[in-house]
Amino acid sequence: MSEAPHGAPIKTPGQLIAAIIAGFGIPVAIIILLAVYVNNSTRTGAGTDIEQSVNERIAPAAQVDIRDANAPRVYKTGEEVFKAVCSACHAAGTAGAPKFGDAGAWAPRIGEGYDTLLHNALNGKGAMPARGGTSPDDYSDFEIARAVVYMANGSGGKLAEPAQPASGAAASAGASGAAAASGAAAPAGASANENAQAAAAVAALASVPQAAAPAAGGQSADAAQAGKALYEQVCQACHAAGVLNAPKFGDKAAWAPRLKEPMDTVYNYALHGKGAMPPKGGSNAPDADVKAAVDYMVNAAK
Repeated sequence: MSEAPHGAPIKTPGQLIAAIIAGFGIPVAIIILLAVYVNNSTRTGAGTDIEQSVNERIAPAAQVDIRDANAPRVYKTGEEVFKAVCSACHAAGTAGAPKFGDAGAWAPRIGEGYDTLLHNALNGKGAMPARGGTSPDDYSDFEIARAVVYMANGSGGKLAEPAQPASGAAASAGASGAAAASGAAAPAGASANENAQAAAAVAALASVPQAAAPAAGGQSADAAQAGKALYEQVCQACHAAGVLNAPKFGDKAAWAPRLKEPMDTVYNYALHGKGAMPPKGGSNAPDADVKAAVDYMVNAAK
């Protein structure tokens, strides 16, 4: 039997050229497409975003955040405060904190009432620091109250949203916080007289004239007189009658627990606020004058 002749697949010069081009061109095209795919695909490893890495390296060490001091205060919502501060413990129930959304864990707390919840949030309880470890400069009492209501209502509660402070009631976050505390954080069962005193104290804080900052290197000529003047102008709004749990001026028993702490701690409370008391009593007096006012009150309680 004779075998059939074998025909070559490439019979013309054109077919030969096409085969050569396909043999080299197709692999090269595949390699290029793979390189483009790898380069443009999402990468999550550290340092994979070259542009972001470069921007972070060349960014200045400090940045200036310019704000309009006369712009109306924009308060954060309860959810925003929760995510920024409270979620560190309440999202997972860390350190015994009632977990957000756990109605069983929150029920006994909600049963104590809104005033108690807010008081604990502002002053701390157990492993929870006062204000979640923030300061009145970071979040006002009103914003903390919003976060309390957000967590409670998200865990089976039906608390009313706290009323927003009037825009002209207080210029600073601390003063607005004091206004919220006087209306919402007052202890349950407070008498009408106490509420009236609290309202009067807040009104006095709101009307405190703001002292001009001293010139660089300047100091009060008479520290004692400066402390007394600041007390009469600002501090006595609460300390004269013991409003909002402020230790009453001259009351040794009320001041005794405070005086067991180092004076630097007492100064720190006056400068940065504590509980319902705003930083510097809601004024912008120099630190030296605030410390002098503390000394004036302390000396009267010895």
